[in-house]
Amino acid sequence: MSARVVFFERLELDRLFGFYGRMVAAGEWRDYALDALPDCALFSVYRRTSEAPLYQIEKRPESSRKQGEYSVRAIDGRVLRRGHDLARVLAVLEPKRMQVVAD
Repeated sequence: MSARVVFFERLELDRLFGFYGRMVAAGEWRDYALDALPDCALFSVYRRTSEAPLYQIEKRPESSRKQGEYSVRAIDGRVLRRGHDLARVLAVLEPKRMQVVAD
């Protein structure tokens, strides 16, 4: 009998790595880790390899009917956003762009 393990599907990984690549290009993130656990899959992002993860993007299938199977957690454990759509959940991590406004 094999233990069930949750992992991200190919399209989810494509979206995660695309977003990760943009954040690396912006100088925000430098490393990541993937974990497949019996109850959830984790995509953790780091500013420096030796530190704790800045954010963890979680996939918990048992939560899909309630608040959505995706969530983003901050380093202190707070849930920043939950939802059914990975793209909308990741939007909470988009850097805010400042624009110069002419007077």
